[in-house]
Amino acid sequence: MKRSGDVDELVEAARAARANAHAPYSRFGVGAAVLAGDRVFVGVNVENASYPLSVCAERNAVAAAVAAGEREFLAVAVVADDEEPTPPCGGCRQVLHEFGPGMLVVSENERGKRNEWTLADLFPDAFERPLP
Repeated sequence: MKRSGDVDELVEAARAARANAHAPYSRFGVGAAVLAGDRVFVGVNVENASYPLSVCAERNAVAAAVAAGEREFLAVAVVADDEEPTPPCGGCRQVLHEFGPGMLVVSENERGKRNEWTLADLFPDAFERPLP
């Protein structure tokens, strides 16, 4: 991801997806978009009355990409409505690491405030296990 336009498009895909979040309990809707190859896959958080069964937007975007056959991600964008841009949670960071330890992570709030990191900076000691 070299061009800022690519990052902007990824953030806009996450922002558009956020409108479909199912967050009736927390009221904290999140949209995410992952870039894998030249394709963008989106996800939203889906909450459930049994809270542990809820799934984060980032993991839903990862699942969509994996279902389409992608295994290497270049970037992820996350959009939520909070004072500060909200990066992926620890669990999502571990899942993202599986598919792109050096990926770009972009988070933006609804007012356009943006932060960018590498996943390695956000999650320096990720669990790694060699693939069989």
